[in-house]
Amino acid sequence: QVQLVESGGGLVQPGGSLRLSCLASDSIFRFNVMGWYRQAPGKQRELVAEITDGGITNYADSVKGRFIILRDNGKNTIDLQMNSLKPEDTAVYYCNAVQLQRLRYDYWGQGTQVTVSS
Repeated sequence: QVQLVESGGGLVQPGGSLRLSCLASDSIFRFNVMGWYRQAPGKQRELVAEITDGGITNYADSVKGRFIILRDNGKNTIDLQMNSLKPEDTAVYYCNAVQLQRLRYDYWGQGTQVTVSS
C-alpha cells in the first residue's frame, strides 16, 4: 500500500506564496494521474490541479495562472507552487494518486492545512 505524505502547508498573508510537496513511498511511475485536492470547512473536496504521467496538466478555473503543479518521477514527488494566494484558498490540501487498471484506484495523503489570512 503506497503512502502519500504532504508537507509545506502553513499560514500566509494574502498575495503570498507557498509550495506544497507530496512524497510517495513507492515509485510514482505506477500512477496515471497525480494531483492536489482541497476541502474548505463546510464544502466538498474539490480538484485543484492534476498532472498525468505524460505531463498533461489540468487546473481548476479558480487557480489558473496562480498555481503550478510539478511532477518529479525521479524523486517520487509532486509539488504545488501556489502564488498570489487569496483568503478563499484556505483549506486542507490533499495529495492524490490514481492508478487506472480494470478499475480506478485512488490513494490519498493525510492532508496539510493552508491558511491565507492577514
